[in-house]
Amino acid sequence: MMESNKTRSQVLDEALKQPNGARFYRCALQVNPFAYHGRHGRQTVFQNEADYNDAVIDACFANGIEAIAVTDHYRVADSWGLIRLARKRGIFVFGGFEAASKDGIHFLCLYDPQKDDSLERFIGEFGVHNDSGLSPNGTKDCLELLDCVHRQGGIAIAAHVAADNGLLATLGGQPRMSAWKSPDLLACALPGPMGAAPQNVRAILENKDAQHKRDRPVAVINASDVNSPEALTEARSSCFIKMSSLSIEGLRQAFLDPDSRIRMNSDPAPEPHAEFIAMAWDGGFLDGTRLHFNGNLNVLIGGRGTGKSTVIESIRHVLAIDPIGEEANKAHQGVLKHVLKSGTRISLLVRSHHPARHDYTIERTIPNPPVVKDEGGNVLNLSPRDVVPGVEVFGQHEISELTKSREKLTLLLERFVEREPNADARKAKLRLDLERSRSRIADAQREMKLIEDRLSLLPGLEETQKRFQNAGLEERLKEKSFLVREEQVLKTLAERMVPVSELRKALSESLPMDTAFLSAKALEGLPHCAMLIEGAAILDRVTNSLQAAAGQIGQTISRAEGELDALRARWDERKQAAEANYQSVLRDLQKSRIDGEEFIRLRRQIEELRPLREKKETLARDLAVYQEHRRNLLDECFNLQSAEYRALEQAAKRVSRKLDGRVRAMVTMGGNREPLERLLREEIGGNLAALLDRLQSRDSLSLLDLAQRCREGRDSLVSNYGLPSAAAERLAQSSPDIFMKLEELELPATTKIELNTASDGEQASWQTLEALSTGQKATAVLLLLLLESEAPLVVDQPEDDLDNRFITDGVVPTMRDEKRKRQFVFSTHNANIPVLGDAELIIGLSTGIQNEAVRGRINEKHMGSIDIQPVREMVEEILEGGKTAFEMRRQKYGF
Repeated sequence: MMESNKTRSQVLDEALKQPNGARFYRCALQVNPFAYHGRHGRQTVFQNEADYNDAVIDACFANGIEAIAVTDHYRVADSWGLIRLARKRGIFVFGGFEAASKDGIHFLCLYDPQKDDSLERFIGEFGVHNDSGLSPNGTKDCLELLDCVHRQGGIAIAAHVAADNGLLATLGGQPRMSAWKSPDLLACALPGPMGAAPQNVRAILENKDAQHKRDRPVAVINASDVNSPEALTEARSSCFIKMSSLSIEGLRQAFLDPDSRIRMNSDPAPEPHAEFIAMAWDGGFLDGTRLHFNGNLNVLIGGRGTGKSTVIESIRHVLAIDPIGEEANKAHQGVLKHVLKSGTRISLLVRSHHPARHDYTIERTIPNPPVVKDEGGNVLNLSPRDVVPGVEVFGQHEISELTKSREKLTLLLERFVEREPNADARKAKLRLDLERSRSRIADAQREMKLIEDRLSLLPGLEETQKRFQNAGLEERLKEKSFLVREEQVLKTLAERMVPVSELRKALSESLPMDTAFLSAKALEGLPHCAMLIEGAAILDRVTNSLQAAAGQIGQTISRAEGELDALRARWDERKQAAEANYQSVLRDLQKSRIDGEEFIRLRRQIEELRPLREKKETLARDLAVYQEHRRNLLDECFNLQSAEYRALEQAAKRVSRKLDGRVRAMVTMGGNREPLERLLREEIGGNLAALLDRLQSRDSLSLLDLAQRCREGRDSLVSNYGLPSAAAERLAQSSPDIFMKLEELELPATTKIELNTASDGEQASWQTLEALSTGQKATAVLLLLLLESEAPLVVDQPEDDLDNRFITDGVVPTMRDEKRKRQFVFSTHNANIPVLGDAELIIGLSTGIQNEAVRGRINEKHMGSIDIQPVREMVEEILEGGKTAFEMRRQKYGF
């Protein structure tokens, strides 16, 4: 069914017209015609057949029922009125009837509409040649009846299986076991959930009873006599059956795989999830190709060079997802350059369900960046990952590359972690605050160091000053000495005004306050818009008051600066008079070979240094405040990291439980020491091999403790960390800034994954990834990738790196379970993935000549599920090597 109004893209509209495989149809397979009431003495409010038929069809539409079967007891003549009206109004109708074996067991016998003309003959083959009886039995027993329906090309469903005339309620012993285990019995009908079935047959229905156990379980569906329109509203009367199109073959495939294709009304509805809807190419190898994706399992198949990898890499490119591994990146760039080529436009229609359902068109023309549009075609300020977050794309062998890094494996666990929405913002702010605190502390420490270096000169200067004083110079140069002190006072006066001027400037630059967010246009549509607009007036009043205050502060500063200038001018006059006396004294001292200017220079140096003592004390107080604030920040940051680790640890445990017996994961806090190694090499350099080896070998490492030991010195590093003496000395002699950088480092957690390599029934044999083969490694990782995400997963030929046994025993079962909750797009050469995985959409790619060039193409008949004959034949030919090859293997295996 084509969806409209989801995109303004013409090429994507064309893609939406393509088949997109199997979907759930709501089916009521035991509807009775109007005549049934009269024969069985049932009361009805309808006076005639026409009214009854109209009401039943109306009820089908009202309840979303798209397919019915009219199954009167060994009769079809009375059913044609209802059948023809239903088909005329767009309801699919299986031809059929309800049959009874000679031992009294009832079956619903269904056939494709093409066999309508043969239904009377089919009834005759059961030994029923007239319809005078109320509910006649045929001449065939259960096994014979089932075989007959199979040869007729139909499907037999055991009706009301646990009630009167039902197979499990009526038969017993060997006859029941034989009938139940017949390969021609594919389905049975219950009026409710399997859990509500009688206790004595529930184990049989669940295929847990040893005497009735089948290789393939019987499909259990909801179907019950529908004698009125109201009955179609009841859960007992219908169920959901997944098919590419409505047909007997569709039913057969659904009954062969009930876990994947049957949903009773008591079962939970499929969960909405982010998905790709359609895709189109203009230009390049896939020029003109259009795809309409299924919301569950999509599998691309085709020979080498038909474009499977091109589709995968196109999805990666249009979503702007970078490959994880180096080899994967080379392959991706090769596809872009040589296959897709510059100028090719890729269009992808995606659907998001959070916070509400929205469809987005993503377009990317190589080599430009992608563009995201809404349903109206408007370009949005969003990236592809904003509208479909969490999508994962893996090219050929890329999963194997992923297994080589425990740090990258940790990323797989992130999807299982429920983080606070503002956790990342909080963490980023903490890091910024830590950097600022480091900068403030470093600046304060450097300034203190400069002050200390300068103050270290003061004792020597003061000692020299004493010698001059002992020589009587201080008394003779007292007036000049006072001038030096006074000049320092005036200088300090001016310095005190600088911070105030800077504050006034910062205040002025922050005004006026921005009120654009409170405009009528910005608040349009909000229920309390008029109230919120009042906030603009509040901010305007604040702005006016602060601007007035800033003006007053500016005037005060200007007035003070003028007064200081006047004060300095008056003092300069006094200074000039004193300078004349000073010069006279200097001339007298020169006669005695005494340098008076040296004494004044000394006094000036001393006066300039003395205020630094006060400044040092102020800096020391500030530094203590900065350091206390930093300790609090570090504590908060460490607690946040610990919480993240615990969340990862819980995720690992949850994954291990989910994959019980197959894969388990363990997380090591701070296991990735690469950031530490990088910092030490960049900041210290030299030969750090021994030092790094000691730090890498530690099971646990506290960077806070390491930084503290660095501050304590070489001996502390040697005794607590076993570092070589020379390396410890170099580390301890580093700047305090490096120690703070050490504290701020975050060592990411690493993940250890183990796979159970034992066969079923054997004792578990857990092996770490490092000890596994390439295929086993990829199997373990793929099992993690398949779990618990609502975002699409795209993998190119996973079987290239997987052991075939693990595909069947591990990957396929997990994939079948998870595809109900998310979308998969795989390309493959392995039949187990589309067939055992029961792919809802199989897409067959081939090549052809277009404009004298080889191009990839997809035939519309090769888009569908395994229940479509051309698709089934294509799978058989491409993945099994053809019917002859498959049959030869079967015979050689002895199956």
